[in-house]
Amino acid sequence: MTVERIFDELGHFKRFQACLYFAAVFQATACGIHYLASVFLVETPNFVCSVPNVTDVLYGNLTGSSLDEFLPSFNSKNGPVVVRTADGEQWELSRCRAALRIKPIGFTYEFDGNKTVRACDKNFAYDRSEIQQSIVTDWDLVCEKGWLAKLCQPTFMLGVLIGALVFGDLADRVGRVKILMFTSLCQFGFGVAVAFSGNYYFFVVLRFLLAMVSSGYLVVVFVYVTEFTGIKVRTWTSMHVHAAFAVGIMVVALTGYLVRVWWIYQIILSTCTSPFLFFCWKFPETPFYLMAKGRHKDAQNLLDKIAQFNGIDYRLKVEELLEPEDKENGTALLAEEAGQPSQPEKKLSILDLFGSWRMAGRTCTVWAIWFIGSLGYYVFSLGSVNLGGNQYVNLFLVGAVELPSYLVGCFAMDRIGRKKTCAPALLLAGVACILIIVVPPDIEILAIVLSMTGKFAIAIAFGLIYLYTCELYPTIIRSLAVGSGSMMCRVGSVVAPFCVYLADVWVYLPQLIVGILAFIIGVLTLMLPETLGKPLTTTLEEAEALGREPSKKNSALGHKDAEVVLEMNQNEAKP
Repeated sequence: MTVERIFDELGHFKRFQACLYFAAVFQATACGIHYLASVFLVETPNFVCSVPNVTDVLYGNLTGSSLDEFLPSFNSKNGPVVVRTADGEQWELSRCRAALRIKPIGFTYEFDGNKTVRACDKNFAYDRSEIQQSIVTDWDLVCEKGWLAKLCQPTFMLGVLIGALVFGDLADRVGRVKILMFTSLCQFGFGVAVAFSGNYYFFVVLRFLLAMVSSGYLVVVFVYVTEFTGIKVRTWTSMHVHAAFAVGIMVVALTGYLVRVWWIYQIILSTCTSPFLFFCWKFPETPFYLMAKGRHKDAQNLLDKIAQFNGIDYRLKVEELLEPEDKENGTALLAEEAGQPSQPEKKLSILDLFGSWRMAGRTCTVWAIWFIGSLGYYVFSLGSVNLGGNQYVNLFLVGAVELPSYLVGCFAMDRIGRKKTCAPALLLAGVACILIIVVPPDIEILAIVLSMTGKFAIAIAFGLIYLYTCELYPTIIRSLAVGSGSMMCRVGSVVAPFCVYLADVWVYLPQLIVGILAFIIGVLTLMLPETLGKPLTTTLEEAEALGREPSKKNSALGHKDAEVVLEMNQNEAKP
């Protein structure tokens, strides 16, 4: 008997587990919120250099009396804005410099005389029709400081990477609940503190810390809900934690539309999941963790509470779970509790993922799926505001399209298989990216539809790779395989913002990169073995044999062995 028997006796997903699940997943929306909040926090509106006391403005054939009239339509490629001040000076204003005309005759747009060029010296005029305040407008993160604004999201993603490593390890040491409580409290504290950071450097540091605790919560909540739900519903419950993340993206879009001042926007986003703090301290530790740490009395109390809450009369005893099913499962645990040393286990390393050419190829493909899943996910999400049309609607749709993708993914992977779901999803994402490039620029709606299709497809692949990785590797290196894949996922999330910024070089370059990689990796995925309906492997030899067709000789032997076992069972069944 194993700890998994708990769910056979007390229910795989009854009232107790459902309450815990939806409460824990509610806070996961905060992770989606903070991951994508920078879309509007660091948005750079149209801007030009500014001079005081402007009385007249020329921009091409247009005339006016204020810079604000021309900023929404200003494009530096079409030439500068020409202004005249109350002192009679005439200036040609572009984004990062201002040119003073020397002895102009009349006030015209064209001028062939001498000019004195000056730097803007922190004097900028911003278009405030869309964004009233962002950190860019407050701290003038433009021109020579423009790279500072672009550094915000990569440093956040670096915090995500470090947080996953730190809190994932701590959760195994001090418990899941303590980490969930700590990271939830810090998400609220750091999130509000970001709004009052005061300067760029405090802002980046606080966002980095916020990224660490957000990533920590997201990593640990996956483990928490997995250890509280039975195997019959575990695929669905783990996949739909991603759905809570997608809801967080939708909240960002809605809040960004309603609130155009960055620090108010940040406070609202940080407090919208604060009710979780009032009841997270009531969360119990998972039975798996309590049993692993030898806290059998606490485990028994928890099982009694679950049985009572679920309305089940049967009282499951912890001692029944400790009873070894066979030597392999039970000997080590019994020896440890008796104080007897058990046989030393072979230490495994990441090199064991490359133990043979077959396993090496499998590992490289799995890592590539983790990487492109994360890269594509964030390129589609962060780049949605550059698609044209309404940027708030685009971001909302990016989150909304994920919800059906997880439903489709769950149904498909349980019916046609993991490989036959993952590979077509990646190929579809690649094709969608390439089609975006060939769509005429004036058909914005088609580009948006293709982008949503790409996000839908990449979300399916990204959602199922967790389970697929577990099934492709044996027990002895399964955690190592998932952990290393998660590392590649974090690398993809760090690279994603830089990929989005390549749109400054060519607007379709991010889609081209993601499209080519997704298509190639989709083809490689077709070479992976199918794991649907197959038991989890325990040894490297079993894992390596996945996908191999058994030889006729082995098949005949297998049939003969099966007949022998069947005959023995029939004889044992006779009185």
